[in-house]
Amino acid sequence: MKIYINLLRQEVVLRRLSFIQLISYFGAWFSNVAIYTLLIHLGVSAEIVAFVAMLNFLAGVIQAPFSGPVIDRFRAKELMLFLISIELIATAALIFVTELSDLHLLYILIFVKMAAASFYFTTEMSLLPKILHGDKLQKANELHSIIWSLSYTLGMAISGFVVYWLGIKVAFILDASMFAIAFFLLYDLDFKDEILHIEENILKMMKDTFSYLRSNPKALHLMVIHSFVGLTAFDALVALMVDKYYASVLAASLALGLLHSARAIGLVIGPVVLGKWINNKRLTYVFIAQGIAIWLWAYWMHNFYLSLVASVLVGFFTTTLWSYSYTLLQKNIEKKYYGRIVAYNDMLFLSSAAFTSYMTGYLTTLDYTLENITFLMGLGFIIGAVYYNYVLKKEKFKEI
Repeated sequence: MKIYINLLRQEVVLRRLSFIQLISYFGAWFSNVAIYTLLIHLGVSAEIVAFVAMLNFLAGVIQAPFSGPVIDRFRAKELMLFLISIELIATAALIFVTELSDLHLLYILIFVKMAAASFYFTTEMSLLPKILHGDKLQKANELHSIIWSLSYTLGMAISGFVVYWLGIKVAFILDASMFAIAFFLLYDLDFKDEILHIEENILKMMKDTFSYLRSNPKALHLMVIHSFVGLTAFDALVALMVDKYYASVLAASLALGLLHSARAIGLVIGPVVLGKWINNKRLTYVFIAQGIAIWLWAYWMHNFYLSLVASVLVGFFTTTLWSYSYTLLQKNIEKKYYGRIVAYNDMLFLSSAAFTSYMTGYLTTLDYTLENITFLMGLGFIIGAVYYNYVLKKEKFKEI
């Protein structure tokens, strides 16, 4: 952890952005547990649970083709402030969802909130390679994923108890308050943000990006490789697990919080252990290990306490897969295309996550067991390992 602490000491802007990340992500997970607890209490079907999980990612997929050109033409700070404001308003409005007839309002608010969150994330990830380079960029990506995981851990765990003791609406209000704090911290931050003076209109920029991807296939390969991490979209799966297996063990909100928290512990520990070991060649082994960990989770799923242990193992490899594949992409594209390529990369990743969430619910309706669905998720990472190994032999990637 010393490496990350030293990086934060040296980079003032990164330190403030990281603190904003911690606060806003922490707040976000309050509403996440509250939403799934609400759905369980309302007795909705597996399809609705999966649809809500899919909405968390679908919004980012739809706006991604347009967000990249916008990011490359406007200042990051103004965009990020606007997007945090949208998240704040959409989150606060969740308090009005109280019964089954309000589900359409819930769908709209989740879609708007997650579209803004995805746009914000893409903007920030496009900003990092402009202010950091080399090893610092890799460590910043790892730090970002650690912060996400830490926020996930604390947010899910504490939210489980808050929802249990104080109620769902309190969780939504606390979430909105976190976004308000993040807004003022970002507003007070001053940093140099280089704007690329691009004369083309947005449509022409999109065409130019596709031409760039055709002439640089390794960038497209890396985008596909990163999208495999979207198979770890477990929100719908965990909610269905709690409803089917653990409702008799403890309250739904507590079970949701503990399961997500256990996985997030692995997400935090993983990059600390694997950070110095990982390289381009060894990424194949991390893909394989991720698949095996998910298979173990499927085998232990029926037992709540063994499922907690498996959740830690599942999370252990995810952060390294995410951060290293993301950094590889950033290292192997031209600066001019940062915003657009990162946006399309996020579109593929979110499409993978949305597909995973949808198929979890759909396969459940076809009487697939949750264990079999989880096994298929693990198999996806084995396929990812084979694909990455093939691309590694075919293309020459810069080492990080």
